[in-house]
Amino acid sequence: MIKTPEYSCPICLNPLHKSANSLSCTQNHMFDFAKEGYINLLPVQLKNSLQPGDDKNMVLARREFLLLGHYDFLRQALVKTLLSLPHNNIIDLGCGEGYYTDFIQSQTPETNVYGVDISKSAVKYAAKRNKQVHYCVATNSHVPFADNFSDIIVNVFAPLIGKECQRVLNDKGRILSVSPGAQHLIELKQCIYDTPELHDAAKPPEGFALADKQDIEQQVILNNPTDVENLLTMTPFGWKISEQNKQSLLSQLPFQLTLSFTLNQFTLTK
Repeated sequence: MIKTPEYSCPICLNPLHKSANSLSCTQNHMFDFAKEGYINLLPVQLKNSLQPGDDKNMVLARREFLLLGHYDFLRQALVKTLLSLPHNNIIDLGCGEGYYTDFIQSQTPETNVYGVDISKSAVKYAAKRNKQVHYCVATNSHVPFADNFSDIIVNVFAPLIGKECQRVLNDKGRILSVSPGAQHLIELKQCIYDTPELHDAAKPPEGFALADKQDIEQQVILNNPTDVENLLTMTPFGWKISEQNKQSLLSQLPFQLTLSFTLNQFTLTK
């Protein structure tokens, strides 16, 4: 059974209540559900562009690449850690097209799971994929939840605003944040840069401290040119690689690639 979502107005932070196919607050701010089931809680005054976040091409490329299963070991590790912690009202900030959110919900069916992303294209697809998740378009700098609302914020490769995370987490709440490991996609970098640099370790957001970290790494083989194209499109490397280097990369198939991640647990410092 789909539980009723508990959102707060992104403008005034008063509770939002459902009426027909909309949510509204006592200040008469109203937001409509889309036909796919998500709700847009990104008012125009909080937008930084006409179409913020990942565009449709990036979303589709990431969807197709992730469907290959290469990142499944990461989401398995993420959920294993999540299940070892209190996890009422899970918020996936920067949920994208729902690859991790969908799996989290399937493993925590009695919990309210929320997916939040600034990209309407991403959230639209995510909502089509799983009707049991509460999806919304919103910005991480003004998340539509009450103070002390959640036990867990999940964050995979997306920006975190420490002040907002402090506000919506309860006193014992944690951020489970996935960042690139030092060697992540190093072979791809070697095709682009003369001197590729390793990824730096992620720093805790303001108001948080590192409580635990887990390094997760796996080697995969890419055999298909389309898979390489999708990987490039879903990452910043897509517009950094020259056409000459891209053709050189495609000529090296099958291509071995390092997928390296760090799963960080951040806790409140006060």
